[in-house]
Amino acid sequence: MKNLVFLTGEATVLASEGQYTDAMPEIVIGTVDGPVGHAFAGMMGQSMGHTRFFVIRDLNQQVRPAALMTSKVTIPNSAYIELFGGVVQGAIGDAIVDCLKDGILPKDKANEICMIITVWLDPRVADHKELDKKDLYRCQYEATKLAICRAMKGEPTVDELIANRDKIKHYALADVFPG
Repeated sequence: MKNLVFLTGEATVLASEGQYTDAMPEIVIGTVDGPVGHAFAGMMGQSMGHTRFFVIRDLNQQVRPAALMTSKVTIPNSAYIELFGGVVQGAIGDAIVDCLKDGILPKDKANEICMIITVWLDPRVADHKELDKKDLYRCQYEATKLAICRAMKGEPTVDELIANRDKIKHYALADVFPG
């Protein structure tokens, strides 16, 4: 069995045209009695503007492994928190359960591990008059599932990173180091 003490994963899924629904979760997975479990317990209190939620699929349906989600940005208003604790939370919960169903997460360890998920939800999304909630769900679901897969597989590998060192650069550096 893979060492489940401290695994990390991330993913980006881009929104449909005209939406602010990009998803960029960063996930840490580990045992409840290890560093991830200790961090999880330490995050149980609230922090102004960075609400933390247990991931649930719906009322009385907390996911296993236990997962805590928190926003990467300061929560600006109640409309944002409604999306964060609604569509986004539901999408993340569905992705976690599907990872169990698909064998990505070990069912027999579901009560021995936990996850912390930092969630990107663009602050403009709550005020977007033509918000596509299906696209919001799609992005969060796909990105969460992909991030979990990457964490469980240890991707990208060190060899992949080295092989891509001169081929891939951070998008924000394109104008700093053109060509």
